[in-house]
Amino acid sequence: MVNDEQIRRYRRKRMQGKTQEAAAAAAALTAKTARKWEEGPLPSTTARAPHDWRTRPDPFAEVWDGHVVPLLEADKKGKLQAKTVFKELRERKPGQFKPGQLRTLQRQIRHWRALHGPPKEVFFEQEHPLGREAQFDFTDATPLEVTIVGVPLEHLIFEFILSASGWRYGEVAFGETFEAMSAGIQAAVWELGATTHVWRSDNLSAATHQIKKDQPGRKLTERYKQLTGHYGVESTRIKPRKSNENGVVEKGHHTLKSELEQALILRGTCEFPTLDAYRAFVRAVIADLNESCQELLAEERPHLKALPPAPIPAFSDVPVKVHRSSCIRVGHNTYMVPSKLIGYDVTARVHPDAIEIIYRDQVVVRFERLRGEGKRRINYRYIIDSLVAKPGAFARYCYREELFPTLNFRRAYDALRDDRGSRAEVEYVRILHLAAKTMETEVDLALQILLEAAAPFDYAEVKALVEPQAPEIIVIGPLIPDLSQYAPLLNGDSHDQDPDAATVSS
Repeated sequence: MVNDEQIRRYRRKRMQGKTQEAAAAAAALTAKTARKWEEGPLPSTTARAPHDWRTRPDPFAEVWDGHVVPLLEADKKGKLQAKTVFKELRERKPGQFKPGQLRTLQRQIRHWRALHGPPKEVFFEQEHPLGREAQFDFTDATPLEVTIVGVPLEHLIFEFILSASGWRYGEVAFGETFEAMSAGIQAAVWELGATTHVWRSDNLSAATHQIKKDQPGRKLTERYKQLTGHYGVESTRIKPRKSNENGVVEKGHHTLKSELEQALILRGTCEFPTLDAYRAFVRAVIADLNESCQELLAEERPHLKALPPAPIPAFSDVPVKVHRSSCIRVGHNTYMVPSKLIGYDVTARVHPDAIEIIYRDQVVVRFERLRGEGKRRINYRYIIDSLVAKPGAFARYCYREELFPTLNFRRAYDALRDDRGSRAEVEYVRILHLAAKTMETEVDLALQILLEAAAPFDYAEVKALVEPQAPEIIVIGPLIPDLSQYAPLLNGDSHDQDPDAATVSS
């Protein structure tokens, strides 16, 4: 059923120059329905008279007062579901009620509760003074089904919304981390050119932590305190599991994801060539949403707080020592670093999407940050020299599965186990060493060729395909011409030896 808000949204989009089809899609209407409401009164002013008479006998009249009402009256919190009551009635009166009558019972219970039911929790709409508050949070955007070069993108969107004017900032994120939160907040306020006096959030672990395990309540983390202190703002939080207290950003999430979904439909595909292309798409949708609040934002600007001279870094520096396994632990995840750093104290500079390993102010290596916890990033190139020297360690290596760069490497190892037995580890490690020292793609192709041949193979055959034997080169000595036949010419005796030439001369 069409409601007033849909029609207002449709007409607003039309005033912005959108076509009927685009405006209808933005308002979740069909083009046919949209044309009907192009102008004129809103749906609420054209409602028909309520239908207050029955068109068929009430199937629950016999059991309503004696069975249903007592159950509803005993339910002081109003949590009893109609389907539970229906199941009870069918057990009490076998064969009297049909499954299709559940909807009728649901309507009757709803009507009864409106007149006789227990009071419900009231949500109090709040006034938002200009410049006072902004709310921020992350929302899961994976259901949008965006893909990057065919790979599904599991991601979040961080939003920062001014409670009074509705101006928003949003960006793609991959975890509810402090670094992502700090980067998002600071990017928002510097794009706005000012900040509100209060930042409000739910109980994000990036911003708060439990006071004690045996005591309720949470307090701000030291890093978030430093962030709010740098900008001179106050932080407020909602009660646990009371997302309605952060209603501005929660509603904002719904609005943004709805707009993104509609924009993807109009675009015709959820596929993007790069992550940057998708980020630009999200920014464009947010810019479109911000067009409608420019007048309110202009009113709010004089009430906003000035920014400090500069932002603070959105990364975190974590001091770690490289374990003898050539690995470090950062953020409950394991990362392998070059083995030359074993035993050294290094700094892991944690960015929202990447980690840099720094030794004496020099970035030694940079890699993508893992998402979630309990994961690991292993690079066989960092340990291959030691592994070649100790191939027997491969069989029960705790990160062995990460040493199969592609499916062909995994299949090759299985084939070697079948054909070579205990020699398989030695052969496979040598193949892996070949991939590290040459080109992994060429080794992968060679393995594919040998696997398709379905014949036993070893390292030597793989190497022969990757590094074919150089053809024999025939060495040709220097060419020394015989100049003796030109001696008569040099001595001036050519005319004496040529009678014809003498006749011409005379």
